[in-house]
Amino acid sequence: MDTGSPAGARTLWELVARRAALSPDAPMLLDERDRRLTFGGFAAAAERVAAGLHGLGVGAGSRVTWQLPTRVETVVVSAALARLGAVQNPVIPVHRDREVGFALRQTDAEFYLSPGDWRGFDFTAMARRLEAPRVLEAYTALPEGDPSSLPPPPEAAEGGQVRWIYYTSGTTSDPKGVLHTDRSLIAGGTCLASALGLGADDIGSIAFPYAHIGGPDYLVTLLLHGFPSLLIERFALPDALDAYRRHGVTTAGGSTAFYSAFLAEQRKLPEGTRLLPSLRLLAGGGAPKPPELYHEVVHELGCALAHGYGMTEAPMITMGSPHDTVEQLAHTEGRPPAAMEIRIVDGEIRLRGPAVCQGYTDPALTAEAFDDEGFFRTGDLGHLRPDGHLVLTGRLKDVIIRKGENISAKEIEELLYRHARIGDAAVIGLPDPARGERVCAVVEQPEGAPALTLAEIVEYLEGAGLMRQKIPEQLEIVEALPRNETLRKVLKHKLRERFAGRPWP
Repeated sequence: MDTGSPAGARTLWELVARRAALSPDAPMLLDERDRRLTFGGFAAAAERVAAGLHGLGVGAGSRVTWQLPTRVETVVVSAALARLGAVQNPVIPVHRDREVGFALRQTDAEFYLSPGDWRGFDFTAMARRLEAPRVLEAYTALPEGDPSSLPPPPEAAEGGQVRWIYYTSGTTSDPKGVLHTDRSLIAGGTCLASALGLGADDIGSIAFPYAHIGGPDYLVTLLLHGFPSLLIERFALPDALDAYRRHGVTTAGGSTAFYSAFLAEQRKLPEGTRLLPSLRLLAGGGAPKPPELYHEVVHELGCALAHGYGMTEAPMITMGSPHDTVEQLAHTEGRPPAAMEIRIVDGEIRLRGPAVCQGYTDPALTAEAFDDEGFFRTGDLGHLRPDGHLVLTGRLKDVIIRKGENISAKEIEELLYRHARIGDAAVIGLPDPARGERVCAVVEQPEGAPALTLAEIVEYLEGAGLMRQKIPEQLEIVEALPRNETLRKVLKHKLRERFAGRPWP
């Protein structure tokens, strides 16, 4: 076993083995039931499971779809598959027949790993309904074997082979299968680890689905810096707070919705009482953060906040650091690592670097996604500042074109977020025969707040200096904005579907 530093590892398994040699007795994974697995124990458990899977026919290149929640066993299974050099297709547990069936067919999966009956849904029955290949229930029948029977681990050169397929959620068409290698996932995790500067004294947390692209991103961070992480199977507050406190979590997060959830709980406590006394850093990505949210987190939760920018196709593009200035942390998404090239073309952010995916399972989509110089087209709009930090200004498809004028939804959302009677907001464009599109604000209000009127919104935005052409012409108040089940991004296509056909003067 290589006892060198984890830095520079070419495959995920090499990273696991190096950390196990350096810190065999240090804790790695903790859970809500107070189970604990060390780095050495993790590597040993993964090899036993790898041997058991190998005995069933799983080997290098075997295609395995797994749909498992955030548990210790899930991380072990994924590492076991990495040890064998299998091609993994992690699927978030919230997906059902349509999405899972599509992934099984397109990846030509040979195995499907099921959680069995989880949260009232029978995943094994679904797999059989979809005529999935060999089905294994990961938490009741996962095989183990003698590690001495295993073939050699993947060689360094294999780190550049496609070993991971992640599906992005489709809105009006089929999901897109994103192709990653061990090296691209290690590059993303290295960026996160470098920016946050966490150490062996920290205790992290994974409260989002481990099947999300952020799963290996965070795993790489643990392996590089040798600190443990608490696994939260389902992020729901206040229920999860006891585990955070009991384990003394020092860094938490996931996305802007996670920050807001912690803030909401903090505001229930008496002034001067900290929600999580051990917490020193919130970090995440997945969706832009309003600058005001940054200041609220720092002031009310009493911790730092470092936000980043990533996507399934490039898990870590930029990342804020606790060492950045307050202005940088509040108003940007951080800076890219040295190996990530960012180019702005007609306002669109384009990427080239080791953390960028190899393309999609559909070659036609791959051809569309990369320009002639090999830069990936993100579909996001933004600009690079002279200090190297990136500012997101919206998405190409999130630009509202009203009477020929381009309007940034994000600009309006950030202003609305500051309103005392708005908990969260999404701004969308709706079809309009006279304007092309009209601006519609969809807002959540805090519990007990008096209902807002459009006139109040117009007056507020005018007072904030927003030009008249950008002010919403329609206001919709909802109990909760629709969000996905991973990093809780707002699903604007759902809002467009809901309100596009509503009669409007």
